[in-house]
Amino acid sequence: MIDLNADLGEGFGRWTLTDDDALLSVVTSANVACGFHAGDPSVMRRVCDLAAERGVRIGAQVSYRDLAGFGRRAMDVPGEELAAETAYQIGALRVFAQAAGTDVAYVKPHGALYNHTVHDTEQATAVVAGVVLAGGGLPVIGLPGSRLLAAAEEAGLTAVPEAFADRAYTPEGTLVPRRRENAVITDEDAVVRRAVAFAVDGVVEAVDGTSVTVAARSLCVHGDTPGAALIAARVRAALESAGVEVGAFA
Repeated sequence: MIDLNADLGEGFGRWTLTDDDALLSVVTSANVACGFHAGDPSVMRRVCDLAAERGVRIGAQVSYRDLAGFGRRAMDVPGEELAAETAYQIGALRVFAQAAGTDVAYVKPHGALYNHTVHDTEQATAVVAGVVLAGGGLPVIGLPGSRLLAAAEEAGLTAVPEAFADRAYTPEGTLVPRRRENAVITDEDAVVRRAVAFAVDGVVEAVDGTSVTVAARSLCVHGDTPGAALIAARVRAALESAGVEVGAFA
């Protein structure tokens, strides 16, 4: 079984990026923007209401405070401050999740923060400290082998490794930086093939053609990719055709 997650709620005011309604008919977990890289109270509330109605698990997608840069600009936030900001974002989303009759079920960093916590122990530890501060012992989603997942385990939290069907990988098993050409895979057939390879064989082809082992419990399809809802639907159909049960991680 594998979880299928997508980044949702990435709108602000009159600006909309993700097709939340369509994606919530396909995914099993929703990484909801908490206001720091995207999202506002109205957007957060609507996504939580829809997710609860459709039985989709709600996750807090925490970010650096970078609304103008969509959370994708590298920052170096002091640990104590980052922990507080992480807890703040979880708390904000929790209000709307509980109002919808459910709760925040996990935490996943976004963008630059996600990438930073792969190798940076201080930033990874700060994010986990924020999760602990927010309470509830929430699971943490991150890249396999990352400092983030190691810090989560050290804190007694459930570490959930994930893979990206629509992102290119380095031979070391990390994501190719978005500033590089072809970092995001837009060919639908390729995304579908890679998703099945992750779930069935636990491998992905890196940019140099080598095969990299990626043991994942959750599979991400980015909500801001053009045609994301259709891609996610094709991915889910292909997984189920390959005998893979699609469901939220335990």
